[in-house]
Amino acid sequence: MNTQQLLFQNDQWIIKNTSANFIATKAQLIIVFGSRELAGNQSYFDIIKAKFPNADIVSSSTAGEIIGEEVYDDTLIITAIHFEKTKIHCIKTSVTEHADSFETGKYLFNSLNNNDLSGLFIISDGTKINGSEIVDGLNLNNHKHLPITGGLAGDAARFSKTVVGLNEHASEGNIVAVGFYGKDIKIGHSSLGGWDEFGKERIITKSDKNVLYEIDGSSALDLYKEYLGPYAEELPGSALLFPLSMRLENSERNLVRTILSVNENEKSMTFAGNLPEGSKVRFMKANFEKLINASATAAESSFDKTNHSPDLAILISCVGRKLILQERTEDELIAAKKIFGDHTCITGFYSYGEISPFNPLTNCELHNQTMTITTFSEE
Repeated sequence: MNTQQLLFQNDQWIIKNTSANFIATKAQLIIVFGSRELAGNQSYFDIIKAKFPNADIVSSSTAGEIIGEEVYDDTLIITAIHFEKTKIHCIKTSVTEHADSFETGKYLFNSLNNNDLSGLFIISDGTKINGSEIVDGLNLNNHKHLPITGGLAGDAARFSKTVVGLNEHASEGNIVAVGFYGKDIKIGHSSLGGWDEFGKERIITKSDKNVLYEIDGSSALDLYKEYLGPYAEELPGSALLFPLSMRLENSERNLVRTILSVNENEKSMTFAGNLPEGSKVRFMKANFEKLINASATAAESSFDKTNHSPDLAILISCVGRKLILQERTEDELIAAKKIFGDHTCITGFYSYGEISPFNPLTNCELHNQTMTITTFSEE
């Protein structure tokens, strides 16, 4: 696998790194992470297409762009990839083309599935879809438990609209899936949070998919405001600092859920993923060192140590982590970089949700407030 990475910042294109054998015309896949304004700009797409004329170009808006151990805002990060032994196939759809988010996820997997499929990477609109239902649809026919990873596009901390594109400038409502084919590609993954739980465990007593109404028979929004204290005036953005830990019935694993919006009239909160009635929840708060250490642990768990470091690592971290860490945001990237070393090309973005299985050979899940890492290597 050969790669090249470019940074577009302040109207300048800068080559950040290039593999020794990289040839632009041989690149099959270009991954573009950037601000909503830049990722959705046709003229910048045209420039990228001219540089890499034979590649599929996947683009997404973000809440921050990652390259190496650095994080940027209001830029474009371009990672061009030439697979030497692996075939890829990309498709795009919109949630408006299907009955619901579940059917969208089912369509994406079924469209790319065949005997040679080794894994999927998903980039989805972050505001118009139900991430939990997308994941359920992706899992429905994944009987081999192939790795499915990715994330939901971001829009800084605005939560206004996100854009995703395939072979055109990015726009609203899109979901892109990249299928990787053949036995030579090795895909690893890991996802960890590092948040501290506090307060007693409570039960969700009224919800509708990803809309939460009541916890323990009382208004969930009022209870949330009690915990937020002075931060309550800054909702929904301040809720990123206090996510929910959710344990489904008959499950030992906890998922993290974070708020996208609030409805004061209905006393409801809309989350990035579903919160089924009967699930048990606890409030969470940040622990800086645990957040950073979780990034290192996720990196360690994302590839086989008996082999060399991966060729490519895509880091998808939640916007809530960025808002918490602030000037220490790059610390979680440095922690991952130390594990991978200089061989690995690192890209990624800050998201509105992360997609990854908990463990190999298990269904993928929608996560919030985690560092989720997908690694790629060719034998």
